[in-house]
Amino acid sequence: MPAAPKKPDAEPARYEDALAELERLVQAMENGQMPLEGLLDSYKRGAQLLAFCRERLQAVEAQVKVLEEGQLKDWTA
Repeated sequence: MPAAPKKPDAEPARYEDALAELERLVQAMENGQMPLEGLLDSYKRGAQLLAFCRERLQAVEAQVKVLEEGQLKDWTA
């Protein structure tokens, strides 16, 4: 049986960590061997990870736009 997600509110350290955890959750959910409560917890965690990844991607996209305009500024995550 797949392991339950870590703490639902624990934020990953990096985008790559969040993406890897999200991929593991999706695979475990698709295998169909997770109890119903585990599915709900995994879905909630997946939504959190997806929001985290989207936020990081948007921050990087904003920084790239600044760089493309020739206005190098500090990046605030």
